[in-house]
Amino acid sequence: MSRADNGAADPSGPAVAALGGGHGLYATLTAIRRITRRISAVVTVADDGGSSGRLRAELGVPPPGDLRMALAALADDADGVLTRTVQHRFGGTGALAGHSVGNLLLAGLTEVLGDPVAALDQVGELLGISGRVLPMSNIPLDIEADVSGLEADPRVSRCIRGQVAVATTPGKVRRVRLLPADPPSCAEATAAIERADAVILGPGSWFTSVIPHLLVPGLRDALVHTRARKVLILNLAAQPGETAGFSAERHLHVLSQHAPDFAVDEVLVDSGCVPEGREREHVARAAGQLRARVVFSDVADAGTDRHDPGKLAAALDQLIHGPRPQLPGLRVEGRHMGQDVRSGLGGKEHVSWR
Repeated sequence: MSRADNGAADPSGPAVAALGGGHGLYATLTAIRRITRRISAVVTVADDGGSSGRLRAELGVPPPGDLRMALAALADDADGVLTRTVQHRFGGTGALAGHSVGNLLLAGLTEVLGDPVAALDQVGELLGISGRVLPMSNIPLDIEADVSGLEADPRVSRCIRGQVAVATTPGKVRRVRLLPADPPSCAEATAAIERADAVILGPGSWFTSVIPHLLVPGLRDALVHTRARKVLILNLAAQPGETAGFSAERHLHVLSQHAPDFAVDEVLVDSGCVPEGREREHVARAAGQLRARVVFSDVADAGTDRHDPGKLAAALDQLIHGPRPQLPGLRVEGRHMGQDVRSGLGGKEHVSWR
């Protein structure tokens, strides 16, 4: 029985760095904590909407919302009063309306301590989290995107700015950038990647939570040169707005275009999202740009577009502890492209990309 099967995290398990933001990172962390307690969550800091946007605009602090969610995912009392309080959002119409307690706590501690990492460590200690939550940069960042389909001429791109604007655009996102263009990376985050046994990237909002990690020079260098096992988790479905109409392979193409020197060992894809045959071969060919093999496994919560924590933990456990893949040529679950495509970790095989 694997660690993921019995639900008990191994305190001496592998050191895992998980990168992302929002609900996608929350799903990954909820799964990984079943495998190990040695977790470093590296979180995007470009959110400019809601409570996070208001706090960064008024106080100049990194947007705390995604950081707060990562802390909640790793909290030992995940269903307890402290975590529920940190996640609690004020109602009403006053000055506090829409703010969550955790966002205010992180913003206040950052001002008092003068360091967002120290603030995160304090709240992490309060919640008794497994591991550590770190920002990808100690300063708030902005996302800028080239978007087509917003003008009468479909060949013309418009530059739009802001995480919310990019995530909800009715146009087609072609490329994203960070502002400032070469932001400093969080030293603790790069160190966590460098000493990790495994690095997990995704799932999540592709242009605003996943790709931004590869646009911070220090993080990108650490990701390129780390000796860790690298796994990319593909989304279960295209996201309305920024990736509307994207196929599974298109997600891989755009990531490779933003970071052509970045390689991973495996791309983990839900077996229900891509039917057997030619579509899987297309995904495998796209993964070849990342020098990766593709592994299909049933990791979805049945009937939803959410990852199931237990299934995802079991799949990651096998990948992290399995033999390193051989990379010459394009492969699907370790088999050459011309051969039958089979599920590396079991699971359903018939539902098209959702």
